[in-house]
Amino acid sequence: MIKYSKIYSGQVIHTRFKPKKHNFKYKVFSLLIDLDEIKEINNNVSLFSYNRFNLISFFDKDHGNRDGGNIKEWVRENLIKKNIKFHSLRVEILCYPRILGYVFNPLSILYVYNEKNELISIFYEVKNTFGEQHTYIFETKDQKLIKNKCDKKFYVSPFIDMECEYNFSVTKPGDSISVIINQHDKEGKLLFASQDGKSQNFTFKNLILNYLKHPLMTFKVIVAIHYEAFKLWFKKVKLVKKKIKILNKVTFETNEYK
Repeated sequence: MIKYSKIYSGQVIHTRFKPKKHNFKYKVFSLLIDLDEIKEINNNVSLFSYNRFNLISFFDKDHGNRDGGNIKEWVRENLIKKNIKFHSLRVEILCYPRILGYVFNPLSILYVYNEKNELISIFYEVKNTFGEQHTYIFETKDQKLIKNKCDKKFYVSPFIDMECEYNFSVTKPGDSISVIINQHDKEGKLLFASQDGKSQNFTFKNLILNYLKHPLMTFKVIVAIHYEAFKLWFKKVKLVKKKIKILNKVTFETNEYK
């Protein structure tokens, strides 16, 4: 029985406040996959595959340590390093799926629950278009709204300086989902980004209907990123040079904000 995994249909909004005002939005759908249910989804939902090509698919190598290894075990190892106590784990991941073999996830979120089904940790996987990833890991309380903040430690956009702070505000997955990121520099608010969605059961019917509404969604995401970057360049927004290359880094964060 597919109990926790869901499909979320909604939209993404980005608003940049300076030095030039810039905003855009587009409709998307995301998958919330309980990693303990992934094989059941693979066996029971047509046109979806786990670690195999299909119309819609999910690959372990797109997340975690990105070596194709077990994501849940990677989560377990990082919780132990951070000294977060648990006896057993349940892990959900919110992300875009591969469509016709392609995906780019600017942000994926892993929600980690203990044996009492209490939320104990949240992992923010941030990717850039250079094939790199940085995961910010927080211990958290079991509450509907989770708020975290940390310094930016990873090069994402050539139009945003590294001297920034992220403020995350996310809801626990339920009938709806909300992910909000406010980014600040030393002079104040710089960027607002959000994703919302209404939940649907993880069935073939709902999956194919969302695909038909957004048939090339994952391609659209990467095209939109470059198109919006071109518009920022055209507005003469200053470019920030990339200095170092990393493949996959993890940091343990502690800050919350009210």
